[in-house]
Amino acid sequence: MENQEYIISIQNLSKSFDGKKVLDDINIKVKSGEFVTLLGPSGCGKTTLLRMLAGFLAPDEGTILMDGKDISDTPPNHRPVNTVFQHYALFPHLDVYDNVAFGLKLKGVPEKEIDERVRKVLKIVSMTDYEDRDVESLSGGQQQRVSIARAIINRPKVLLLDEPLSALDLKMRKDMQIELKEMHKQLGITFIYVTHDQEEALTLSDTIVVMNEGKVQQIGTPADIYNEPVNSFVADFIGDSNIFNGIMLEDRKVSFIGHEFECVDEGFGENVPVDVVIRPEDVYIMNQDTGAQFTGKVTSCTFKGVHYEMYVNTDDGFEIQIQDYNAFEVGSTVGMIIRPNDIQVMKKDHVINRFEGQMTDSSHVNILGEDFECPETGFEAGTRVVAEIPFDKVDLTDEQSDGTLYGEVHALLYKGNHYHLTVRTEDGDDIFVDTNDVWDKGDLVGVNFPAQDLIIRKKDENV
Repeated sequence: MENQEYIISIQNLSKSFDGKKVLDDINIKVKSGEFVTLLGPSGCGKTTLLRMLAGFLAPDEGTILMDGKDISDTPPNHRPVNTVFQHYALFPHLDVYDNVAFGLKLKGVPEKEIDERVRKVLKIVSMTDYEDRDVESLSGGQQQRVSIARAIINRPKVLLLDEPLSALDLKMRKDMQIELKEMHKQLGITFIYVTHDQEEALTLSDTIVVMNEGKVQQIGTPADIYNEPVNSFVADFIGDSNIFNGIMLEDRKVSFIGHEFECVDEGFGENVPVDVVIRPEDVYIMNQDTGAQFTGKVTSCTFKGVHYEMYVNTDDGFEIQIQDYNAFEVGSTVGMIIRPNDIQVMKKDHVINRFEGQMTDSSHVNILGEDFECPETGFEAGTRVVAEIPFDKVDLTDEQSDGTLYGEVHALLYKGNHYHLTVRTEDGDDIFVDTNDVWDKGDLVGVNFPAQDLIIRKKDENV
């Protein structure tokens, strides 16, 4: 029996559309009464997951347990959940009262009980005295309150909310965030909330599930997600970040931006490539002559209302974003300090491009469906091999036709003195590129691997 502390347990859930995997082995547990937010960019699978919880889609693999019972095949109207959609889906021919009461009337609930419950939920959503109003005369925020009232009046165990505030203007969205948090506290039921808005997720949630490309990247409290990201995607997606290549020299000592720093991280090994994250508010900036760890020159300074946002080019050629209450003039030389607790070290997902293939002849290798020239190997045609090429040796071209193969810039990450790109080929293979050239997400590029930079090994050799 599933631990009853968890009202929902999603186990090994997968879903594909037209051969493309939209959800890939999802595992999430939700505690009763918790406010859980599914957070990620458009197309990451969060709405698909919500629709599967609601029963509008069936999983290809895996199970959904609610109160320990498998509901994977249970139709939507038999699940103890209600959904609030981005588009309010109110009945325009009914007033506020009848919109909210609609579900109870269908169930044959007595009129007296309906009246009591409608007035109670309208009070919760701050819509008392609006019972007789035409819903089309209401503002967007008021319509969304009616939509939420209609959902919670049925007393669901779980309320699913699919980007319910995205159609509102900024001020109304902020106000509704506060009201949603208060509603959750009053109702005591489980909220599962979908958004792509990081600030909204940090404001509302007890737990955040960060998703990307159909996979869960990290699950944790807002503080955990912000302060302890597990990979560069989470660090870049949640808030502002400085992300650098680094080398973990040994336990509690890391090298990046041309300097060695004490840190609190352990267990990575010695001389291991890592990613290092520094939040802009965690870089201490000061006048040059005050015992700084490293120095640089201020290139921009912008007032952001609460703090100043500055960019500093270090003497070692790295750009750092800094947020501070004090302004430093553009062109001035400053000192900087980064304290051990403010350095977040993360394991790299990849340290080199690695592709399996086979030799066409002793100096040509077939990888990613194409033949590439490579150094003379002495291997016979047909020999199974692994080909490697460093990120900074991949050559990109503006014209697709100039490449041995082509792809689309699928993701990009600024690393302080270069860009780290993910180029996805037509067949769905990823090529990682370090470059000083500026590309945009969605750009189509040609890809070449210079022959002298390809490293070829037999497949059974240690790599």
